[in-house]
Amino acid sequence: MGMKSMDEQILRATKEIVVKFIEMGRLSPSNIHESFKDIYATVAESVKSYTADPPDSNDNST
Repeated sequence: MGMKSMDEQILRATKEIVVKFIEMGRLSPSNIHESFKDIYATVAESVKSYTADPPDSNDNST
């Protein structure tokens, strides 16, 4: 996955999360600006750390 594609996927996931939070009443459209940045940063950090060090698919230690 290219960097542009990864950024697009992160943005898409962030938008879906924000919309769901608004639908659930957990987020108000009036404070979306700060919340969107926080959610985006969290999603980006998670995705980029996962792609940098993906779990071993042969790891059966769960």
